[in-house]
Amino acid sequence: MNYLAHAYLSFNEPSILLGNMISDYVKGKKQYDYPLLIQKGIHLHRAIDTFTDDHEITKELKKIFSPAVRLYSGAFVDIVYDHFLALHSPEMTEQQWMDFTQTTYNLLAEQTDYFPAPFARMFPYMQQQNWLFNYRYIWGIENSFGGLVRRANYLNSSKEAFELFMKHYQEIERSSVLFLVDVKKFADSQFQQLNPQ
Repeated sequence: MNYLAHAYLSFNEPSILLGNMISDYVKGKKQYDYPLLIQKGIHLHRAIDTFTDDHEITKELKKIFSPAVRLYSGAFVDIVYDHFLALHSPEMTEQQWMDFTQTTYNLLAEQTDYFPAPFARMFPYMQQQNWLFNYRYIWGIENSFGGLVRRANYLNSSKEAFELFMKHYQEIERSSVLFLVDVKKFADSQFQQLNPQ
């Protein structure tokens, strides 16, 4: 899952949200430097990622992108999941997604003291360019693919991956919608265990 899904699957808990969003930038025992609720968000992020990587739908979708991007196919699938989450969450209208993304930025901005340096550098661009909301658009996915290539060590272009995305759009959409049902249930159960009432 990518940034939008991890924000959405933080269930409106600010510290869980922060941990969920910064997890990829927190290595090893560094997670224990954070307050407990942020640690729980880091743990939730990693549990969601493991569930996603092990899911049969993810494995099938990776085969679509693998000819173009090989070992990075999972990262491209993660971005695709954000696209269909934004389009196929029945409880969220377009305006509600806009409100959600602005609330997410605001909650994160209140916790900048805990930002790892790479996330601190990236966050202003995420906010100013409204990455979270723009995953719903085809051009937003194309931009995200390009950003992934710029951060990758062994990729030079996202053009072929984007062409594969468009060629297989309906197939990817059907599979993603099914996967999103499963990951929402999983994340909710994990959240309940981490944050019992």
